[in-house]
This record gives sequence, structure tokens and C-alpha cells, in this order.
Amino acid sequence: MINTVTPPIGAGLSRERLPGHVLITLRGELDVASTPALRERLHAALQDPGPLVVIDLSQVTFCDASGLALLVGARRRTEPKGVTLVLAAPSAQMTRMLGVTGLHGAFTIRRSVAAARLARAHGRSAAA
Repeated sequence: MINTVTPPIGAGLSRERLPGHVLITLRGELDVASTPALRERLHAALQDPGPLVVIDLSQVTFCDASGLALLVGARRRTEPKGVTLVLAAPSAQMTRMLGVTGLHGAFTIRRSVAAARLARAHGRSAAA
């Protein structure tokens, strides 16, 4: 089942339940204008996630501090439940933002969605 929600501000979110994990795809600009609308939708998408949540960032065109806060909030919601949260396919700009802020160490990050799906089996190392 795919649920797609697009806020009017140019960002979007879709959720797909797949065997063994949930795939959440974020699109557009994750910035101060779009994150309030996305936050509620992301929290709803994280309900009953299963053991693994993959957040596909391949379609994110820009991310500022509020976008990073959105991702940190997702991690805070999933971690106490024992859910593995993996960020997949971040752009070069987003990778720089995660590095500059030190958040690259707080997340499991994979270069592709396919690699992210294997994260649960291989632990939390951050670069693959």
C-alpha cells in the first residue's frame, strides 16, 4: 500500500509498507517553510513501522537545519521502540549538512535504498 501526501509548499512524503520494512520517501525542499506540514505526516508514517524504516532522500532537492531536525525527530520516535532507522541516498548537499552538524554519526546512512534495506542485518555502521 502506498500513501502519498504532498503539502502545498513543494515538499512531499510517501509511505510504502514492504516485507520487513517501511519505506518513506521524502521529496522537494526540507526547509523552514515545508517541515511543519511534513512533520505531522512523517509522525503518522512512523506509526507501526516494523523493525526497519528506510527514509529515501534521493528526491530531496534542499535541506536546511529544520529539515535535519525533522529527521532527528523521526529518529527520536523510532529508537525507543527498537526500530532501526536508515537514511538512504542523500544528495551531496545533504551529506555535507549531516557531516558539518555531526549528525552523520547519529544515523545509519546508506548510498542507496537497496543498501539501506540490508542495514538491519548488518548493524549501524554509517558509510556503506
